[in-house]
Amino acid sequence: MKITSVDCYKSGGALSPFITVRVNTDEGISGFGEAGLAYGNCAEAAFGQCQDFAKLVIGYDPFDTEKIWEHLHRHTFWGMNGGIVISSAMAAIDTACWDIKGKAMGLPVYKLLGGKTNEKLRAYASQLQFGWRTLIEKEDRLQLLYDPQEYYDVVKDAVKDGYDAVKIDPVFAPLDRKDEKAVFATQGNQVRGCYREHDLKRSVERIAAAREAGGDDLDIIVEIHSLLDANTSAELAAALQPYRIMYMEEPTKPDNPNLFKHIKEKGGLPLATGERSSTRWQFRQFMEDRTLNVIQPDLANTGGITETKKICDMAQVYDIGVQIHVCGGPIATAAALQVEATIPNFVIHEEHNANLTSAWKKAGKYFYTPDENGFYHVPELPGIGQEMSEEAMETGTCVTIK
Repeated sequence: MKITSVDCYKSGGALSPFITVRVNTDEGISGFGEAGLAYGNCAEAAFGQCQDFAKLVIGYDPFDTEKIWEHLHRHTFWGMNGGIVISSAMAAIDTACWDIKGKAMGLPVYKLLGGKTNEKLRAYASQLQFGWRTLIEKEDRLQLLYDPQEYYDVVKDAVKDGYDAVKIDPVFAPLDRKDEKAVFATQGNQVRGCYREHDLKRSVERIAAAREAGGDDLDIIVEIHSLLDANTSAELAAALQPYRIMYMEEPTKPDNPNLFKHIKEKGGLPLATGERSSTRWQFRQFMEDRTLNVIQPDLANTGGITETKKICDMAQVYDIGVQIHVCGGPIATAAALQVEATIPNFVIHEEHNANLTSAWKKAGKYFYTPDENGFYHVPELPGIGQEMSEEAMETGTCVTIK
């Protein structure tokens, strides 16, 4: 079997366009993969990078995923420590090749990775500072929340859907309501160096409202999006200790892993990070220092199924749990589920609230969602169990590499 062409798509998107590839073969089998930069401001870069790397895999056997990954890593100059845009394109092609392998063999990818160690996957309702079902489906968009009462209500909404775990960023929204575009353009500017008392109080009040709404059995993940520096993040962590936080995600930028030691010692909360880290080399020190309780590689950014499985296996050596970061489209979600089903150090799956928008629902051929108890069941279809919808392929921008 040989790769004959690669279709690169920029289409749809709940937060910004989904960047997806379809790898085609001479045996008529095609596989889908996604570059996970469907948020922030790198979608165009990922779209171009997928085209650049697609040119390098024409003629390769898609079953040779290790060979293809190493080729893109070592023979492209920027493949070695080139950053998240580079590794997202590697991820898209790698995932598509795994999808082809599964389809060719008539097996879901998790079978090719060693089979299930998890029959079902607990999920959490993610990014509740932007609402949940009632608010999002009303206007078919995410909406930034400010008042603690709104955080109370949104947690109640998620619990009603069967979730017993949620994730909330109490920092993203400033103290006073502002134009949402302005907030996104300057997010995190309100806190630098020293937490102003009224900002700290409001951040804590939002999490306190979530705890009150969910009760003692609710697990709360606190999201920071790297908006704080080490000092302010440690200050907030210490203030949140009474609310029994499951873990604090991205307390600061991952560039300097030593800062996570400071945050953990001063703040006292379990820590997690990973969505801005690319390949196993950028996770290494976090594991060796044991500063993280949970790692969060984004399969669609971190080099694909091939690389993410290795990162998860590395983490198991250090008794570190895994929550694959998912903030992309249906392809990224399906691929993450396949890997999570196989790893013994799986913790929980991220169900992003952008998945509740019509743009997300229309992007995939199939629509998967957690059951009434907040658990995912892994698709049993051959491959990753998901493809782009006909609508997404017809309406998006497509560049074909032959």
